Amino acid sequence: MLYDNLSINDKGHLAIGGIDACDLAAEYGTPLYVLDEDQVRKNCQTYVAAMKKYLPEGSMPLYAGKALCFRGIYPVIDSEGMGADVVSGGEAATALSAGFPASKLFFHGTNKTDDEIANGVRQGIGCFVVDNTNELEVLGREAQAAGVVQKILLRVTVGLDPHTLEAINTGRVDSQFGVPIETGQALAFTRAALSTSGVEVIGFHSHIGSQIFEPDSFCDQVDRLLDFACSVRNELGFVAGTFNLGGGFGVPYVESDPKVDIAANIRAIAEHLEAGCAKADYPLPRILMEPGRSIVANAGVTLYAAGGTKTVEGYRSYVTVDGGMTDNPRYALYKSAYTVLNASRASAPADFLCTIAGRCCESGDRIAEEIRIAEPRRGDIIAVLTTGAYNFAMSSNYNRVLRPALVMVSQGKARLAIRRQTIEDLLALEL
Repeated sequence: MLYDNLSINDKGHLAIGGIDACDLAAEYGTPLYVLDEDQVRKNCQTYVAAMKKYLPEGSMPLYAGKALCFRGIYPVIDSEGMGADVVSGGEAATALSAGFPASKLFFHGTNKTDDEIANGVRQGIGCFVVDNTNELEVLGREAQAAGVVQKILLRVTVGLDPHTLEAINTGRVDSQFGVPIETGQALAFTRAALSTSGVEVIGFHSHIGSQIFEPDSFCDQVDRLLDFACSVRNELGFVAGTFNLGGGFGVPYVESDPKVDIAANIRAIAEHLEAGCAKADYPLPRILMEPGRSIVANAGVTLYAAGGTKTVEGYRSYVTVDGGMTDNPRYALYKSAYTVLNASRASAPADFLCTIAGRCCESGDRIAEEIRIAEPRRGDIIAVLTTGAYNFAMSSNYNRVLRPALVMVSQGKARLAIRRQTIEDLLALEL
């Protein structure tokens, strides 16, 4: 199995966290998101322990809620000692409604609205990651009106290409995110922030992309942030106490993907940071990271009911399922590879070559192409692995398809965390 929380039980069915996937589908219906809470906790613990062990005091992982944001995830994240980043008023409201401490929230976004900024200040959001001078002006004004001094990180662009997928590369000089160092604009941005009333600059944030498996790109990022921080110290007399490195590490979706030793990677980054700071005679900053995918992706499995098979002689065979791009748009967007199993016949030979097609009226509605699974019969449960991140979060009602339910499993028990959307829900906002 791709992950050790998955197994095949004595019925020959796929089990998720020890619970029969076919039983879950029968009880809660399909399509169904299943999230293994115990795996989420294990992933959190890996980051928390490694950052505490190897990085300066105060270093901490922040869960990136854009990967999977719903009330049930935040008590888990909080209890494991993590902070969280949010990118909208909706994400902030979700976290706060679950009792997550506002002081542990970091508010991101390239175009925060005036209302989001004002509400975030009033709610006591711990830190804003300020993307641009327009936002800086509004934030300073709102903080003064509220009679507070708002902590901020300045998002800068370090000009790195980590050789990841174009759509998830955020570190280039001309990125839409942050202010570039290379052009001199980041220095001017910092000067403006340091003179803005109502805010306290605590450091710098940068993000270079997602699905990065090795520490090398993060080490290069540290070098550029440190060089910039040194120039800021020399020019403006400001010493940054925090470097936020953005995303976490990549996750394997198929057996051929690299496996990641997160703790070893964090140790490598820590050693590189220490050497760089010693050479530059710069005080060690605390380090923040923002893992999202690597916290929830491998904890998630999506279950579908097979509609049957269709073979176009001389071309290909299709397996149709009762979900698709409405609950998982990543294949349509990125041609993302997935591991797919026939959960009803998980012990049978995977010898049927097929394409998994969704139910939407789009030729691009596919989950996987040219893969091998045990040939399904109508009603068999098809499991798509590693769907904890960016599946529920990016789901839609295209073709007026209803969003699935989400079930959390832990210690051999399952509980409904998000109920299945109904037709009444779908029509509720229409006048």
